[in-house]
Amino acid sequence: MRVISQASNQASGLDWSRTRFHDFNGNARSLKGHLCPNDVLINSTGTGTLGRVGYFTDSPDGLPCMADSHVTIARANPDQLDARFSYHWLSSNPFQEYAYAALVVGATNQIELNRDRLGDAPVPLPPLDEQRRIAEFLDAQTARIDALAAKRLRMRDLLTLKRERVIESVLGLERGNSPHRLVPLKYLVRSVSVGIVVTPAKWYVDSAGTPALRGLNVKPGSINSDDLVHISAEGHAEHVKSWLRAGDVVVVRTGQAGAAAVVPPEFDGANCIDLIIIRPDDRLISKYLEYVLNSEHARAQVSEHSVGSIQAHFNVSAMKQIPIPSLSRNEQEETVARLDQAVDKIDRLQDKLAKQERLLALHRQALITAAVTGQFDVSTASGRNVTEGVTA
Repeated sequence: MRVISQASNQASGLDWSRTRFHDFNGNARSLKGHLCPNDVLINSTGTGTLGRVGYFTDSPDGLPCMADSHVTIARANPDQLDARFSYHWLSSNPFQEYAYAALVVGATNQIELNRDRLGDAPVPLPPLDEQRRIAEFLDAQTARIDALAAKRLRMRDLLTLKRERVIESVLGLERGNSPHRLVPLKYLVRSVSVGIVVTPAKWYVDSAGTPALRGLNVKPGSINSDDLVHISAEGHAEHVKSWLRAGDVVVVRTGQAGAAAVVPPEFDGANCIDLIIIRPDDRLISKYLEYVLNSEHARAQVSEHSVGSIQAHFNVSAMKQIPIPSLSRNEQEETVARLDQAVDKIDRLQDKLAKQERLLALHRQALITAAVTGQFDVSTASGRNVTEGVTA
């Protein structure tokens, strides 16, 4: 049978590729968590995950399905509550705000949805025929919005591929060939080291500590501070070898192995966890190295030398052997200038598309909230402009 987890329970639909399979012989209906058509699924743990709502109709292959212990099942009484209406209500801003204010217990990432409190949560209950009209309207309108968002995501994916091809072309690394002499990285840098690896969590502090970058903070060509952790002064002092300097290049070891970014001035003096730290010497420009390491040429090398059956894991010794096109500093500067100009146009287009996706998500949420709270009559609404004046 299939087991649906929080990862597979997505607002855009159940992601069947993320479900697990369990051997089971017997009556699946006897199992706690067995799913029936029209069940609403609510993620029950973790900041940023708790409250995400999905909808179950049936499995893609006819196998019975169940939800794991981190997913709560809301099964509507069809005599009083339309299942699709309940799905949209539970997805709405009023319910999501209520859930975090009144239904959640615990702290930080250990928060959980209290199921007893959830059972007592208020639900608007217009007549059943009106519930169905609202659900049908929202099904149609959210499907239209989701299709637009999917097209923009597809365009962003294509732009990412174009960006990669541009970088390959300017670096002269198309199809793995290079007109320049390739030199192992270790001959062009001062050092290649690794961040804190052994039990880094024991040094974590909630505030007033030293910021420490992790793999999830590093994307190809950029560093973000989302979910940034801090370590104590004691932990920072004990791990001097992983102190970062502006201009260092950090590379992800586990997960999205090989993603590289230059350390910006605001993270000068920070620490890092399970990242490879490259300190270029005077012959190598940091931004040039970042471009090379994020190229398909380098990613192929990383993939070839990564180990681990569950998550790709890349080590320091393999990083030192990555072949780098050997250019003079002047040639590197010219290459970086050309790439900056070329990829800036692509990045600005991607930013515009990402902004459109965010606006579509806000419009979707506002539309759901307005419909389920009775702010307009869905019988006469087209879905256009119905959220004017509605706070998303």
